[in-house]
Amino acid sequence: MPANFRQRFLSGERLLGTLLSIPSGAVAEILADTGFDWLFLDAEHGPLEVTELQTILQAVSRRIACLVRVPSQNEIPIKRALDLGAAGIIVPQVNTAAEAERIVELSRYAPLGARGVGIARAGGYGLNFQPYVASANDTTTVIVQAEHIRAVENIEEIVKIPGVDGVLVGPYDLSASMGLMGQIDHPDVVGAIDRVTKVCQAANMKLGIFGVTCDSIIPYRDRGFTLLVAGVDTIMLGLEAARMLHHMKS
Repeated sequence: MPANFRQRFLSGERLLGTLLSIPSGAVAEILADTGFDWLFLDAEHGPLEVTELQTILQAVSRRIACLVRVPSQNEIPIKRALDLGAAGIIVPQVNTAAEAERIVELSRYAPLGARGVGIARAGGYGLNFQPYVASANDTTTVIVQAEHIRAVENIEEIVKIPGVDGVLVGPYDLSASMGLMGQIDHPDVVGAIDRVTKVCQAANMKLGIFGVTCDSIIPYRDRGFTLLVAGVDTIMLGLEAARMLHHMKS
């Protein structure tokens, strides 16, 4: 079993992950065996539905922490991801404190929240139900994404919400919301990320960021971001295949 991911994260440990969108337990196993600290399972943009998430989590979640980016802020996808045994959730497009508060509520069992109670994989299909319920509030990681200019404008209030463990910056959606699609190095986009960084660090809120390449996240690693996501499984596969083909032809 992987160590308590939330505890590691809140302690300030640097945690290196990559994004998985291919609905395959085999791909998850390959990535888990490379030495990453965690896997970012993308159920927002990728084709990962409940069955595929279960297959992936069954394959690797007992040896590497898996956080699921849920497709929405709604109750059902949050509940299902956690019931399947994810170490935590990443929630997209969290733009207000009220949204963040509701997400925390849906991620915590009573009396701290309103997470639905059921028999599921996370609790050993009922065989480990009581111990799981007793510990889940302390071990479930809740990450909200700041990926819209509205989130940047409201970041001071978002970081005040108890139970939000970290803020993951999404540079690409943020750039789009600013009318600068894909221009993640534009001064205005960089300035917006700087604002989120300063507010979070002043509040002792942990920070993360996603980048398609390792080079794109290194500057943020050096600024104290600890939840780092670099690369996408599909892109890594395609680039390596293209590199090999080029080498074969040369």
